[in-house]
Amino acid sequence: MNIAVIGTGYVGLVTGVCLSHIGNSVTCIDIDLDKIAKLQNGLSPIYEEGLEEMLRTNLHRKQLNFTSDYKKGLTDKDVILLAVGTPQHEDGFADLSALFSACRAIAPHLHEHTIIVTKSTVPIGTNERIKQYMEQNGVQHFSVKIVSAPEFLRQGSAVHDTFHGDRIVIGGEDPAAVQTVEELYRPFNIPIIKTDLRSAEMIKYASNAFLAAKISFINEMANLCEHAGANVADVSQGIGMDRRIGKHFLSAGAGYGGSCFPKDLSAIIAYGRDVDYPLSILENVQAVNERQTVLLAEKIRKKFGHPEGKTFAILGLAFKPGTDDMRNAPSIPLINELIESGAGINTFDPAATENAKNILPKGVNYAGTIDEALAGADGAVIVTDWQQIKDYPLNSFKKHLVNPVIFDGRNCFSLEQMNGSGIEYYSIGRPAIHLKG
Repeated sequence: MNIAVIGTGYVGLVTGVCLSHIGNSVTCIDIDLDKIAKLQNGLSPIYEEGLEEMLRTNLHRKQLNFTSDYKKGLTDKDVILLAVGTPQHEDGFADLSALFSACRAIAPHLHEHTIIVTKSTVPIGTNERIKQYMEQNGVQHFSVKIVSAPEFLRQGSAVHDTFHGDRIVIGGEDPAAVQTVEELYRPFNIPIIKTDLRSAEMIKYASNAFLAAKISFINEMANLCEHAGANVADVSQGIGMDRRIGKHFLSAGAGYGGSCFPKDLSAIIAYGRDVDYPLSILENVQAVNERQTVLLAEKIRKKFGHPEGKTFAILGLAFKPGTDDMRNAPSIPLINELIESGAGINTFDPAATENAKNILPKGVNYAGTIDEALAGADGAVIVTDWQQIKDYPLNSFKKHLVNPVIFDGRNCFSLEQMNGSGIEYYSIGRPAIHLKG
């Protein structure tokens, strides 16, 4: 098929590249001229394993193109995918301004056979609004065909997830349009669920809300374990073996972040309030996560007292390994709090440093290696569980740190490893390991 993708952010770029890889002719459209220029030269603006290689392959095959010209990019397209950002508004709702700006831009170029597919995460009822909006702004002689096909990609493994996902959701009211989109996705050989528009929109929000709830639940249990003298790793294993619960998303840590869970949770909570049905469970999920992101700072204060004059090595900045995304990363409130308390900060992240420089406060030192970040620091704080950090030799922590102490926000090391290591170790939901002497 001839496909256009509006937006070359995380969702749009991964989707466009993967659709081109299975044989479609794909044109990705974005108003950011610098980004388009880089993409035309085979350079990905985001860090995602396998993406840049696939991008270059399909550019070379002439299956993939990039442009900022809507007229050129939309000519003779069978399907147009909307993949623009829907960030969180101040009131918690999703900000749809970019989405409707894109709708204004594409409306004059539609023909009666064009199918619009919404990949962006949008509040319930938005696709109906898009259809009405386009028919009032440029499309007058035919009915706009619109389908909802929300994405379920995990950052850091998005290319893999595109080809090996659990399901594809396709929602719509026009059977022929739904069938066409089903044919578009059939080569991925992933189970397809067909629903109405509103159910497809709700599935996306409900999925992320449930996963966020699992994370906050296990973090609550972890904090209780610390008071009770229990080990949350054992608790997670014990409950995760129950097939009704499942083992995924039961790793205690310093809270979730990223571009999806925080904003999607806020959006569905705001929607619930708007329809006079407050979602008290999800409001508490959100509150637990906000507390969890400052838990490491509390552990640092308990150990050192006021951290003024101390230097800490923050290992990992991105909200999760495998990505350079700093949106809502737990490292941000932690570093802000330590800086405000007068502490010095050295950081290391193998992918997110450049993005972090635009977000973190002045005075943060950015190291090129873990050794460099640790050198002369009073303690190490692990915020992102990159494999490089998990594989780092424990003896090297002792060698470079002024005080051999680690605050592990991702439980990267087992208690068996840390016992007898000569390192004071504070993790999440597990007994602390103190130095004898």
